[in-house]
Amino acid sequence: MDVAAMTVQSNGNCGGTAYSWYPAHDRSSDVRAPNTGMPDTGMADSGVPNAGVIVLIHGLGLTRGTWDGHLPVLRQRHDVLTYDLAGHGESDLPLGTPDLMLFATQLCHLLDRLEIDTCHLVGFSLGGMINRRFAIDHPDRVRSLVILNSPHERSPDAQALVEKRAADTQGGGPGANIDETLARWFTPDFISEKPDIVADVSAWVLANDPQSYAACRAVLAHGVRELIRPEPAIGHPTLVVTCENDSGSTPAMSHAIASEISGAQVEVIPRLQHLGLIEAPGLFTTPILRFIEGFSSDCQPSHFPANVSKERSHGQDC
Repeated sequence: MDVAAMTVQSNGNCGGTAYSWYPAHDRSSDVRAPNTGMPDTGMADSGVPNAGVIVLIHGLGLTRGTWDGHLPVLRQRHDVLTYDLAGHGESDLPLGTPDLMLFATQLCHLLDRLEIDTCHLVGFSLGGMINRRFAIDHPDRVRSLVILNSPHERSPDAQALVEKRAADTQGGGPGANIDETLARWFTPDFISEKPDIVADVSAWVLANDPQSYAACRAVLAHGVRELIRPEPAIGHPTLVVTCENDSGSTPAMSHAIASEISGAQVEVIPRLQHLGLIEAPGLFTTPILRFIEGFSSDCQPSHFPANVSKERSHGQDC
């Protein structure tokens, strides 16, 4: 048994959410939920200690394919859920104006539909803003946070630059400044040595609906303000990771995020830029697993639903 890929329909403004479910490799048998053909994460049947579901949230303009290089390692002991943000990949365009609350609600509906009570949330860039918003709004559903290459309070000049880039996409669409964007995301060596991967990432971005992409880029530009010194403060076990040469989610920003979350840990990966997690996945999966498994031995059972069908179905209100 490998991956189950489906779409569920929200009853809010998020539209349908495309997702993939990856059961842990370390199972004694291929367990499927009755009457559905879908995988069941009932750990009592599998004989594997429950290490908790890991939910992976990609960044602006990308897709759940962002995590392909991470899955072989993360799936060794954990069930993993990936999904496309509203307006991205195979998910529907949002029915309302995107903001962090809309994206957090999308995640809430998806977890409800899949009957996942609690999880480890790993978010990259915009995804790291979404997992913080979700943790503030739904603290009882989060076991831990991993915030990867995600922005925080910017200097006035940096904020103005990010807002200008967002404004540029209003007229130029996803292709506005794409070469400049890729140069910020990847190291020159990687661009030279792995042009096929860079081309794939570029294609993800260019495939976005122009209006939706511009609106989502505005969330990246402006949404960070609601995450600065939040009240109530985030209290979950948290790991904050960025790369040494990430100009948009700097090491200083990661330390600032951690300073507002009691006990948060920070890791800075040398040399890489914004999309270091695609350039060198192993440099990310190692600290992520070390962090999560440091306190996963007492995980409560997570549950993949026995009632998910291949039809588009309605989630619950959050």
